[in-house]
Amino acid sequence: MSTTDPDALLGPADIRELAAALGVRPTKQRGQNFVIDANTVRRIVRTAGVRPEDAVVEVGPGLGSLTLALLEAADRVTAIEIDDVLAAALPATVAARMPDRADRFALVHSDAMRVTELPGPPPTALVANLPYNVAVPVLLHMLAAFPSIERTLVMVQAEVADRLAAGPGNKVYGVPSVKANWYAEVKRAGSIGRNVFWPAPNVDSGLVSLTRRDPPKTTATREEVFAAVDAAFAQRRKTLRAALSGWAGSAPAAEAALVAAGVSPQARGEELTVEEFAAVAEYKPAAEHKPAV
Repeated sequence: MSTTDPDALLGPADIRELAAALGVRPTKQRGQNFVIDANTVRRIVRTAGVRPEDAVVEVGPGLGSLTLALLEAADRVTAIEIDDVLAAALPATVAARMPDRADRFALVHSDAMRVTELPGPPPTALVANLPYNVAVPVLLHMLAAFPSIERTLVMVQAEVADRLAAGPGNKVYGVPSVKANWYAEVKRAGSIGRNVFWPAPNVDSGLVSLTRRDPPKTTATREEVFAAVDAAFAQRRKTLRAALSGWAGSAPAAEAALVAAGVSPQARGEELTVEEFAAVAEYKPAAEHKPAV
């Protein structure tokens, strides 16, 4: 890995100049808030533990602030960008500011939710400033589509960060918490102030670190386990006997599945670990199970 010019990263004036040249105004529809602080993107890369041998995938690179910092540290970076104008401009920005790293960069112009393969070697890390409105589905999709991703660091709305990292019994523990835990050990990895963004959002941001682990051992598929999770939290104030009645076919059938899994029918979804949900899913009446993937 070569050393790069410290001025290669984008500062506030660079960001505004690039945006003006492209006629870009950040849109709420796509949840765009561009990072304008070089120290922040370097901190994100450092916190992500990006290594010189890593193949990093980035979602929503925008004007390229984080992309350039990732290229300083990783072997290669592939960025997924849905916006036509931004996708067209990013390779030129990389070539102009880091010419000796440009051959280590690839762009995929697509909706991240539709991406199932990437150019080059399988990604080993995911690092992204995720648009607030699609952060959780994009994160879960990427973890499912690319099992080679060992480490993830995402910047999301602080409230979403809290939800993702919450454990059983926490009042914000819910569907995102359980599903993220299927793939990884999840923890909060810091906070990000509003003033490092343009435009400044009216919410705080948080960093979430995910380290890949083996999924729970179960004869139920991931889809079957996630269906039980969705049902449990669709009526989170109800007992699992009641909340899972539709999922199981009846309240007595739900109770039987819960008892067989060693879970109290009077418990609520927010009390269960992902392993317990996996056990419950195994006992869904008349379910045909295949090996977990």
